Amino acid sequence: MDGVEPSDLGAGRGRLVRWRLVLGGDEADGLAGTDGQGVTLSDTDQRRDAALDALYDGDRKAGLGSSAPRVSRWLGDIRTYFPSSVVQVMQGDAMDRLGLRQMLLEPEMMRAVQPDVGLVSTLIGLGRVIPEHSRETARAVVRRVTDELEERLRQRTVQAVTGALDRSARTRRPRWRDVDWRRTVAANLKHYLPEHRTIVPERLVGYARRSTQVERQIILCIDQSGSMAESIVYSSVFGAVLASIRSVETRMVVFDTEVVDLTDEIDDPVDVLFGVQLGGGTDINRALAYCQGRITQPTDTVLVLISDLYEGGIAEEMIRRARSVVDSGATMIALLALSDSGQPSFDSDHAAALAAIGVPSFACTPDLFPDLMAAAIERRDIGEWAASNDVVTTHETAAPS
Repeated sequence: MDGVEPSDLGAGRGRLVRWRLVLGGDEADGLAGTDGQGVTLSDTDQRRDAALDALYDGDRKAGLGSSAPRVSRWLGDIRTYFPSSVVQVMQGDAMDRLGLRQMLLEPEMMRAVQPDVGLVSTLIGLGRVIPEHSRETARAVVRRVTDELEERLRQRTVQAVTGALDRSARTRRPRWRDVDWRRTVAANLKHYLPEHRTIVPERLVGYARRSTQVERQIILCIDQSGSMAESIVYSSVFGAVLASIRSVETRMVVFDTEVVDLTDEIDDPVDVLFGVQLGGGTDINRALAYCQGRITQPTDTVLVLISDLYEGGIAEEMIRRARSVVDSGATMIALLALSDSGQPSFDSDHAAALAAIGVPSFACTPDLFPDLMAAAIERRDIGEWAASNDVVTTHETAAPS
């Protein structure tokens, strides 16, 4: 189950912990141990207990419900510490108990909250329980954040990707009209003849004649599990930017146990974000199979799997599928997170197994993502790129299983 640690909630003691969390820990809960100290909660269980208290302890309802930022943090906590099925119930209860419905109904309340990626993550997690007449308010907040992100990231992304495409198309035997004279002069400065005040261009630098056809295919394959919410926000923005580059065909696929192709909505990050459903299981192999079926020119394709790699299906099949993608000639990268949130939680065994077959696995910040895509388009060694940018890849910290 997402967000639940088996070591905390296993058999025996785990059953007592569950009852302790349900009953709230008062003396009347009947769970006092033989030493009279009751059930001892781990740090994680204490956080679960605090989240439950905030929602179901009537004495605390007013204090938390009056603060939209606190509600936003609380919603993030329950996605972290509870399975998706429980989160859905708690979110529904929070609509009334924590004043969340009021927060979403009143534009003044929404404007009082500083819109950021965390708030957007909260709103898309609530997508299925937001009242219909509140959706426009929520969409306006999400659009404000995605517009700001796109403004920040667009120019660098377009420059990095188009520059990489140009470099990939460059040739040393250009036609006369395709000679890049600035680069040709720079490349031949050592052949300057001072007596003639001229440069003898022993090597011409130019571009192959560019066609209007698609030169690269980029597939963003995004895990919808609750822990990936921030990564989904950034992915939606980058997807829209990449889709605006005519020489790149960009496909956006999201998945849990089902696979949904959101390419038709890729131009609008808000439509993408309200098309995802955070939570549920995870079948990475099924998602990779779908994406593999959409690859038409493997050597010109970059498949970016954005997932914490907690596979709910058969892991061996997922690794075999990834190997098949790599063996076809496509470039595949596993991003454990696309966010600024620091070191993500991920399945280190699966990450190491992917690294062993040529799929580098690491977390990436949004500011580095454009350069990463440029390196992938030029088919540079991604491991070397990561090292040059002080990005720690999983094969540096874990051995293949």
